[in-house]
Amino acid sequence: MFDRVRARLVPDTATEPAVGLFVDGPNVFRDEFDVDLDDLRDTARRLGRVGVIRLYLDEHATPGLIQAAEARGFEVIITSGDVDVKLAVDATAIVGDGTIDRLAIVSRDTDFKPVLEYAGTAGVETIAIAPGSHGRSDALQNAADDAVTLDR
Repeated sequence: MFDRVRARLVPDTATEPAVGLFVDGPNVFRDEFDVDLDDLRDTARRLGRVGVIRLYLDEHATPGLIQAAEARGFEVIITSGDVDVKLAVDATAIVGDGTIDRLAIVSRDTDFKPVLEYAGTAGVETIAIAPGSHGRSDALQNAADDAVTLDR
C-alpha cells in the first residue's frame, strides 16, 4: 500500500527523458531579448529531467551574470575563444556519449545547425530555443525536431 501511495506522490524521473540545455550566452543575453535565467531553467525542466544545464560565456561576462547562473544551477563555462566552438564541441560530445535523450540549444546563431543535425542522426531529440520572436533562426528551427520561442 505504501509503495502505491508513494508512487503517486513521487514522479518517476527514470522514465523522463534526460535533457541537455546548452545556452549561447553572448548571443542570448542581450538587452533586446530580456532573457531570464529562471525561464531557461523552467523551460529545460518542462522538456524532461535536466541532466546537463550549461551557460557558455566569453571573458567579458559580468560577475553578476556568472553568480546568478551558478545560483540557479547552471554550470558556467567561460572561454577566451569562440563560445560557439566550445558549445558545439561539448554538445556534440554529450550527444555522442549517450548522456542525454533531448538536446536543447538556446541561440539565434545558425552555427549550431550541424550540431542539431548530428544529434538527430544519433537518435537524440532536438529543440531549438530562440531568445525572442525577432531572434529566431529559421535554419535552427528547421533543423530541430521542435522549436520554442521565449517571449516576455
